[in-house]
Amino acid sequence: MAEIRVPELAESITEGTISTWFKQVGDHVEKGENIVELETDKVNVEVISEEAGIITELKAAEGDTVEVGAVIAVVDENGTSGDKPETPAAQPETPAAAETKPDSQNETIEQAVEESKSARIVATPSARKRAREQGIDLSEVNAKDPRGLIRSHDVDHAVNTTAPAAEPSPAQSAPKHDKPAKPVIREKMSRRRKTIANKLLEVSQNTAMLTTFNEIDMTNVMDLRKRKKDKFQEDHDGTRLGFMSFFTKACVAALKKYPAVNAEIDGDDLVMKQFYDIGIAVSTEEGLVVPIVRDCDKKNFAEIEAGIYELAVKARDKKLGLDDMMNGSFTITNGGVFGSLMSTPIINGTQAAILGMHSIVTRPIAIDKERMENRPMMYVALSYDHRIIDGKEAVGFLKTVKELIENPEDLLLES
Repeated sequence: MAEIRVPELAESITEGTISTWFKQVGDHVEKGENIVELETDKVNVEVISEEAGIITELKAAEGDTVEVGAVIAVVDENGTSGDKPETPAAQPETPAAAETKPDSQNETIEQAVEESKSARIVATPSARKRAREQGIDLSEVNAKDPRGLIRSHDVDHAVNTTAPAAEPSPAQSAPKHDKPAKPVIREKMSRRRKTIANKLLEVSQNTAMLTTFNEIDMTNVMDLRKRKKDKFQEDHDGTRLGFMSFFTKACVAALKKYPAVNAEIDGDDLVMKQFYDIGIAVSTEEGLVVPIVRDCDKKNFAEIEAGIYELAVKARDKKLGLDDMMNGSFTITNGGVFGSLMSTPIINGTQAAILGMHSIVTRPIAIDKERMENRPMMYVALSYDHRIIDGKEAVGFLKTVKELIENPEDLLLES
């Protein structure tokens, strides 16, 4: 027998939650094949089997929290498909047993029929357990999963929608004028969502966070991008020229000018980072994640754009690794892709600041005392930890970003 254990995840992560079992008891598994997906505080991790054989036991159900090193499944290397756990040898009947034999046979037959019907239904172990506890027939449960996989929350939904109403007492039968209960849907928060909530609350409680704003005239950078995007894409194997590379390079230049924005507090020490690993916030179905583009001071525009695209695809396909998300020095988030005009972004982790980009909106702008023009404008926000960064530095940082974006040729001198 081979034991499948929860692997080492990361230095700061000691446990995970069983998200999805890809195999069930009795299924054949190949060596190196994924059998379960673990959800951790940061990423999902797929666990493989080190041996080929038959799954004989699952020691945790979906939704269970398991620690690093814990045994979560057992594989029989010598097993064959369809193997069943051994049953104890038949025992001689006692008189008492003989008297109850007909009823026992009927119960056994009924149980076998029910188990046979249940076996044809695709459901997670936790869902089957929940259904047994609640007396729910799995054949009557509608699965939200497009593959038809029934999960425990599907069973809970069936319980809430099919539970018989209790017989009202005489007092309860009397007319009431209270408003009826409003319909709600109660779902257990995912581990990722709970982690995000806890981290954001921790940041708000443990930092002196302020936000300063400015606005950027995007005319010049949009004109430059329009002129160069086709040639850029042709020269760099299809990589598209977006705005994120301009803002990333502008932030790197501003971080060099204002190093406190690239710092963090560690106990009684102020750690001034000499590297420029920029986190780019990416929205996924399970919440916001912040993968890191490394060494942005050493990368050109094409390398930054390619890195952002690769990380965004990995995030949406749930393929991000822990190394993709750790130890960033500064973060950029773009609420403009969702139509946000202005916001106050929350600092990411132990970093000192975060830049928020927003929608580009055409607005009338005073060119001088006598002229007005319609210009594509973007509000930008810098949220910062006032324990580390003074207001003068924060305003200066954001002003530097504004000046570089409004004069994008200057970015070439900073690259």
